[in-house]
Amino acid sequence: MMLLQMRSLALVFLLSAHVVLPLAARAQSPSAGCGEVVTLATRAGSTTRYAFVPPPAPSAAQVAASTGGTVTLVLLAGGSGHLDLDGRGCPRSLKGNSLVRSIPLFGAAGFGTALVDAPSDWQGEDGLGGFRASPEHAQDLARVITDLRARTGGAVWVVGTSRGSISAANAAARLSGPAQPDGVVLTSALMVGTPGGRKAWVAQSVFDLPLEAIRQPLLVVGHVADRCLRSPAAQMGRIVARTQGVRQQVVTVTGGPGQPGAPDLNACEGRTPHGFLEQEAEVAAGIARFVRGGRY
Repeated sequence: MMLLQMRSLALVFLLSAHVVLPLAARAQSPSAGCGEVVTLATRAGSTTRYAFVPPPAPSAAQVAASTGGTVTLVLLAGGSGHLDLDGRGCPRSLKGNSLVRSIPLFGAAGFGTALVDAPSDWQGEDGLGGFRASPEHAQDLARVITDLRARTGGAVWVVGTSRGSISAANAAARLSGPAQPDGVVLTSALMVGTPGGRKAWVAQSVFDLPLEAIRQPLLVVGHVADRCLRSPAAQMGRIVARTQGVRQQVVTVTGGPGQPGAPDLNACEGRTPHGFLEQEAEVAAGIARFVRGGRY
């Protein structure tokens, strides 16, 4: 009880801090769109936006079963991470990303969602690039997480896919206190980089992060038919071998419209086994079971 009181007081302080910053929590409520656009002041001179769909009120059955606490999923897309959210909270880029496609499924499962765009100073050709693994990126996500806690009063999980898995693991490993996510989900995690590439950040993978610091529940999901060079499903066990999650599970998805052939970078697109094409509902349901305390 004392820990909960301390966390609540910390959240009140953080929320109060938002009030005095002009851009700390400016929200736009679209009449029709993909979510409420929330703009947060993050690092000096930069802002981070996310599209927020609040969690639905728990059903009577959920309350009776003591599973009625709300959960919001912070969704971290892959690729450049620059979604280019419009005024209605809809992404103009990365529309085919598996997490973007799964937002309605997460909502139907009873979760809120926060689709996070690249910060204002990382929206160039490479988007987030090597910033994904930096402590500063984790602090940007800390502002998103604390803002969501203040808004919902519930749990907040980070969910990252492909290059977004670097962002999710970064937040889970580096953040503490009210900013620490309650759990983490990595799908098609980026486990293989390219050392010596033209751009240094292409060498990055989740293994460059302090994974040993992750102690929250952790779910790692990949597809057996994923031919993306960056996310071989056979290596997922290496992630949980380093993390210290109180509850951990590795899941290898099978089936779907697999694409035979040698591994390459073209297979890293969202509408392939890398993005669980035509199996979005199955994967979202498995994630929901794990987040609620069960097995995938």
